[in-house]
Amino acid sequence: MEIVGQLQKQYVDFINSLFREGYLDDQYVQLQKLQDDSNPEFVVEVVSIFFEDSEKLLNDLASSLQQQVVDFKKVDGYVHQFKGSSSSVGAQRVKNACVAFRNFCDEKNLDGCSRFLNLVKQEFYLVKNKLETLLRLEQQILQAGGTVPLIE
Repeated sequence: MEIVGQLQKQYVDFINSLFREGYLDDQYVQLQKLQDDSNPEFVVEVVSIFFEDSEKLLNDLASSLQQQVVDFKKVDGYVHQFKGSSSSVGAQRVKNACVAFRNFCDEKNLDGCSRFLNLVKQEFYLVKNKLETLLRLEQQILQAGGTVPLIE
């Protein structure tokens, strides 16, 4: 049982660092609270959908910004959608980058949009890596017979 305690401590330390460093916000805690015995994979499912949707949105954004004539309204729609999905899983830094990205869409500033596409990509892949690590830790805790600590 000592391994469970170590894994739980590692989990708590890691998730607290994600909040402290601004990767996650309270929306992630809200997601965890929606998970129960009737739907034990809820968080994994929601986060997996976020990963899939985000990859598609990033591709759509890159493609839209490479057009001869950029449709900034369309780009803004993609960024708005990305902001919403990142907000729904608590990916705070991605959401914040999207907010700034939208300002460049409003200004029809292609250079700014291209810079922020790179920033949004960077923030997405960082949080994706961190969430994958967090979900792996959760699985290890469960496989060792423990329960995942809830963060308040």
